[in-house]
Amino acid sequence: MIDTLRLTAEDAAAMLERGDVSPAELHAAYAAREDDVHAYLTRLDHDGAAGVPIALKDVIGTKGVETTAGSKILKGYVPVYDSTVAERVKQAGLSLLGKTNTDEFAMGSSTENSAFGPSLNPWDPGRVPGGSGGGSAAAVSAGLAPWALGSDTGGSIKQPAALCGIVGLRPTYGTVSRYGIVAFASSLDQVGPTAKTVRDTALLYRIIAGRDACDSTTVDVPPVELPEAEDLRGLRIGVPKELNHAEGIEPGVAEAVRRAIDRCTELGAEVEECSLPRSVEYGLACYYLIAPAEASSNLARYDGVRYGYRADVEDDLTALYERTRDEGFGDEPKRRILLGTYALSAGYYEAFYGQAQKVRTVIIREHAELFERFDVLVSPTSPTVAFEFGAKADPLAMYLTDVLTIPPNMAGLPGLSIPCGLSEGLPVGLQLIGPQLSENTLFRAGHALERALGFDTVPERLR
Repeated sequence: MIDTLRLTAEDAAAMLERGDVSPAELHAAYAAREDDVHAYLTRLDHDGAAGVPIALKDVIGTKGVETTAGSKILKGYVPVYDSTVAERVKQAGLSLLGKTNTDEFAMGSSTENSAFGPSLNPWDPGRVPGGSGGGSAAAVSAGLAPWALGSDTGGSIKQPAALCGIVGLRPTYGTVSRYGIVAFASSLDQVGPTAKTVRDTALLYRIIAGRDACDSTTVDVPPVELPEAEDLRGLRIGVPKELNHAEGIEPGVAEAVRRAIDRCTELGAEVEECSLPRSVEYGLACYYLIAPAEASSNLARYDGVRYGYRADVEDDLTALYERTRDEGFGDEPKRRILLGTYALSAGYYEAFYGQAQKVRTVIIREHAELFERFDVLVSPTSPTVAFEFGAKADPLAMYLTDVLTIPPNMAGLPGLSIPCGLSEGLPVGLQLIGPQLSENTLFRAGHALERALGFDTVPERLR
């Protein structure tokens, strides 16, 4: 019997190579596991591929497979082509287990905004798995997939990974193609892997990364190295005080992260406190001007004419647009469309969107200055452990869950979240941030810490 709860993608690939199990049997082992956390929106039979199975967040376009972005307005939409990342995982021989649940249009931090109901946290089904990629994180955590792809705009890979006790990578902006991805905020969106181990994360990143002729923002990527080091000698680690002492960080989270930072010193790293004052103070406000502005532009394409949901309106085009969007979009996309449209409107553009872009430059420069002194910055990934459903019904309270992941995202930097301990029996995530194209350094640091911390990624209730 295949223990999908503990099987890593790397071990699964070794089993396939040795002939211990067939690709169809491996796929079936994951498919047979009951999805009691509502990780998937669509589950698929084995497609004949010979590699390790994978799950894809439902913002990733898949030819012939419904892609909804968690929204009623795209229910029934079946792409006629694959996104670049979907094509690359297929070319690598990975079989598709299904499409995972997401906050609508990746807008949220709990998966509660999905039009098809929330996913549940495998550690405690009464709590959220994070968001927007809560479905992908829950699938890996619950043994429903060995690894998965998500997308990260303000923290949608890193934060769910933290809340579900697994590993998640938001890559450097431009290292992974956005072609065929349902767009939220184009200057921030980035696809990345989530998995049980740092090595699995590196393996999946190796498959999807690299320049793509269909996405002009992509760049060439240094060869991805699988981490082997078990120490951190020679690594300079900065501890930004604003990210580590921000208002709202739970004491249990702070304690688990402090222990992990102490372990960095034990492993040979040079650890020093530093500062990101403007990035943390202005990051959230900056993000909630730029991201909604880009969302209001991107979501204008959903008009009921070309694809997706169409309201029952005849002979009045304006009414068709209005009814389709009113009935098809949920509250959060509507909220962000209104915010973004206002920020871009005549008379307010320079005061809001234009000013936010200037602040973004300040955030980029502030991070760049720190990386002249440090190789990696560390902080909690999320200020809290997984919270109960409905606990953050106020939109601002929900937005604040991403206060620690947003600043490096605004700067286009890679971030790796690894589990570093428990607080109140729930996982705590440690965020490792590096300069652009430093994924190999993050993998090295994350792997060494992962081994030293010895965190068990299997939820206690499932052991």
